[in-house]
Amino acid sequence: MSFIEEIARRRTFGIISHPDAGKTTLTEKLLLFGGAIQEAGAVKSNKIKKGATSDFMEIERQRGISVATSVLAFNYQNKKINILDTPGHKDFAEDTFRTLTAVDSVIVVIDVAKGVEEQTEKLVEVCRMRNIPMIVFINKLDREGKDAFDLMDEVEQKLKLRVTPLSFPIGMGYDFQGIYNIWEKNINLFEGDSRKNIEETIAFDDINNPELEKIIGEKPANRLREELELIEEVYPAFSREEYLAGDLQPVFFGSALNNFGVRELLDCFVEIAPTPRAKESDTRLVHPEEEKLSGFVFKIHANMDPKHRDRLAFIKIVSGTFEKNKPYLHVRLGKNLKFSSPNAFFAEKKEIVDISYPGDIVGLHDTGNFKIGDTLTEGEIMNFKGIPSFSPEHFRYINNADPLKSKQLEKGVDQLMDEGVAQLFTLEMNGRKVIGTVGALQYEVIQYRLEHEYGAKCTYENFPAFKACWVKPQDPKNVEFAEFKRVKQKFLGHDKYGQLVFLADSDFSIQMTQQKYPTVELFFTSDFQKR
Repeated sequence: MSFIEEIARRRTFGIISHPDAGKTTLTEKLLLFGGAIQEAGAVKSNKIKKGATSDFMEIERQRGISVATSVLAFNYQNKKINILDTPGHKDFAEDTFRTLTAVDSVIVVIDVAKGVEEQTEKLVEVCRMRNIPMIVFINKLDREGKDAFDLMDEVEQKLKLRVTPLSFPIGMGYDFQGIYNIWEKNINLFEGDSRKNIEETIAFDDINNPELEKIIGEKPANRLREELELIEEVYPAFSREEYLAGDLQPVFFGSALNNFGVRELLDCFVEIAPTPRAKESDTRLVHPEEEKLSGFVFKIHANMDPKHRDRLAFIKIVSGTFEKNKPYLHVRLGKNLKFSSPNAFFAEKKEIVDISYPGDIVGLHDTGNFKIGDTLTEGEIMNFKGIPSFSPEHFRYINNADPLKSKQLEKGVDQLMDEGVAQLFTLEMNGRKVIGTVGALQYEVIQYRLEHEYGAKCTYENFPAFKACWVKPQDPKNVEFAEFKRVKQKFLGHDKYGQLVFLADSDFSIQMTQQKYPTVELFFTSDFQKR
């Protein structure tokens, strides 16, 4: 296959939603249809012993929540599909926001009973800002929930989307009989038996055909005809151009746990979803068809394989081809690096690949060269934009609970901080270490991973800080800066890269500092140098 054909085959998308709407279960079923796994696992289930493929970390299996974004790839209808299953929990939203920089389209999952929830709103807002094409999947139809039209209204109002249904449910909850597929013009009957993988589909071009009564009964048939008429009148017809521009969002209904409605979603997705998109860098717009390689790091994961203590940097390829053992320029460090074993992913299973194309996600073994947002090119000096970094909102001292394991603790903390899930600050006054995170749940995850992956135990103490502010004086030698350092001594520390940080205890204290020391600038993210 030629280079252009390879690009046209790729579909890279992320799955986002509020916790428990069913992202991971949907990912499982997509893998099942793609023939990538033989039996679908469940996130939390007493009956199904197999855990979900994308939740491969031990802590994810215990808690029944996704903690990190996982990358999965499979082939379907001659298309190469890359899924990024993101965590829904707001304490891990950072990971999800960064992932959204690496996808070309998104599937938003909504729970039929709960409707649109807060976390979904935040994530969709990010997608809207970036004009990422979205497909909405309304999940858990086999449960009692809101009316289909009410749900679509809610999606329109709360998420500010323009929707058009491409499938529609016949009945809801207990009366649920199946789905009418508007996109392919057929009926899919729900048997309620999840052991059967794929239900039979009945082709149905003409909705007024009297055969309909025989299949689903008189009342439901009349109701379905009315609803479909209403859809035609109220909702816009589907246009692929509008969908790709991010102005129109198709809606699908189904139940991921019962494998229902998922195939329709996948078939339609493969047909309409965008191929790899161009991406903005600080110098120009980079197109996927270009011959020379460019890509960026959007995630670092320590300990993918606990046996080897390895660290992987996830790179999204924007243009050109990535080949093994070929030297590429690491823009921030300004040096050429070679990679002998680039990995392609299938959750925790990895395969070494010789060549990767735009749209693919490649994992590179990292010995400490990469941090999030780094760019790789074939010699061109540029940096990709739009990779967010966050100011921490929760702060705690970290203490070593086992004096014999201080080396392991140091190494563990160092590697986990590189993942970008939390930030480490060392106080100037006494050299104590403070960990800052965006969500409180991160502390438990760090504690758990230190113990189980590095064999080090830690305890936490509260540290009364409100926000981390990075300090940049206009003149480091002036009196004002010296005065600032003397007065604020208790609250000053350094981050991992040696930058000075002021850990302010309240909003008021930040304002007072800015008034009192006008030549000392405060920034709320650590990457202020790049601007």
